[in-house]
Amino acid sequence: MRSYRELFRTPEFTPFFLSGSVQTIARTMSGLALGTLVYRATESPLLSAVSMFGSSLVQVLGATFLLSAADRLPPRAALTTLHLLFAAATAALALPGLPVWGILAIVLAKGLVESVGGGVRWGLLNEILSKVGYLLGRSVFNMMTGLMQITGYATGGALVALLSPRVSLMVAAALYVLGAVVVRLGLTRRPPRTTGRPSVTATWRANVLLWSSAPRRQVYLALWIPNGLVVGCESLYVSYAPDSAGTLFACAALGMLAGDVLVGRLLPPRLRPRLGFPLLLILAVPYVPFVLRPPLPLAAVAVTLASVGFGASLVQQERLMALTPDTLAGQALGLDSAGRLTMQGAAAALAGSVAQLTSPASAMTATATGSVAVTLLLMAAARRTERAPATVPERLS
Repeated sequence: MRSYRELFRTPEFTPFFLSGSVQTIARTMSGLALGTLVYRATESPLLSAVSMFGSSLVQVLGATFLLSAADRLPPRAALTTLHLLFAAATAALALPGLPVWGILAIVLAKGLVESVGGGVRWGLLNEILSKVGYLLGRSVFNMMTGLMQITGYATGGALVALLSPRVSLMVAAALYVLGAVVVRLGLTRRPPRTTGRPSVTATWRANVLLWSSAPRRQVYLALWIPNGLVVGCESLYVSYAPDSAGTLFACAALGMLAGDVLVGRLLPPRLRPRLGFPLLLILAVPYVPFVLRPPLPLAAVAVTLASVGFGASLVQQERLMALTPDTLAGQALGLDSAGRLTMQGAAAALAGSVAQLTSPASAMTATATGSVAVTLLLMAAARRTERAPATVPERLS
C-alpha cells in the first residue's frame, strides 16, 4: 500500500478515520476548556496541567489490569461504548459548581477507560490495513491528529474566549456522541482477535511476553519517555501564556502534522529507521531555551519546530509491529498507548510541580533537558544492542 488514494479505498478505513477525527477534536476542545476552567478557579499551574493530562496517569492501571480486553472484545461494540462513555464524562465535567476534586476524579476515571480504547482502536487499524499498510495508515492518523488538534484548539479557544469553558465542554460531549454513531453505522461487526475472557491474568501474561524481548523493551522506552517529557512542556502552555495557550497548542499540532508527513510519506523506507533518535532530539531541544522566556512569536516557532520530532513515533511503531505477532497486535499497541499516555500524565504532574516551585518557563527547560538526556542514553543502549552477538529468535505463541 503506497498511496493515500489506495488507503481510503480500503473498506472501513474512511468511517474509522472519521470517527477518530471527531474524537480528536472533542478531546482537544475539552482539554483546553478544562485546563482553562481549573486555572481560572485555582491559579495553579499544577492543577491546570493535571486536569488536562491527568487522565493519562491512570493508563498504567489499565495496562496492568484491563489491557487483555483490547484483543478480546468485539471492536465495533467496544469503540461505540467508549465514545458514549467519553460523552457522558465530558458532559459531567461541564456541570456548574463541580469541585476541583470532582473534576479530577472524572478525569482519572476517563483515563482508565481510555487505556483499553487505544488497544482496541489501533489493533483494529492493524486488522483493516494489515502490517503492510499500517505505517501509512498510522501516519495519516497522526496527520489527522495534527489537523484536528489545530481545529479543536482553534474552535475551543474561540468558544472559551467568546462564551465559556463549559459551553466548549458540552460541544465536545456532542462530538463524542457523533463519533459513536459513525462507528456503529460505518464499521462492520468483527469477532475479537483472541479467544477467551479478558482478565488480569491474561493481561499480565501477554505484557510479560511483550516485555521479555530486549528489542521491544527499547522500542517501548523510546516511545514513552522522551515523548512524555516533552508533553510535560506542553502541559504548561496555559500557565506560560494564559491568553495565548490556544495559539501554542495549534502551533504544536502544525509541527506534528509536518513531522508525520515527512516520516510517513516523504522519507524513503531505507532512511526511516535511522531517524528515530534524531527526531527525538528535535522534539526536545527547542524547549531548552524557554527559561529565557522568549516572546510569543519566537515561542510559537520553537514549539512548531519541536513538534516535528513527534514523527519519531511512526518509526518506532513500525519497528514494534515488525517485532510483534498479529495475535498480540492490539495489546502491544495498547501497551504503547497506555505507557506513553501514563508517562505524559506523570510528566505533566512533574512539570506542573516544578512550575509551582519555580516558574512555567524554568519547568519547561528542565523537562526538555531531561528528554534530551534520556534520548542520548537510549541511543547508546541501541548501539550496544546492535553490536551484541545474535541470539536465537524467541518463540511467541
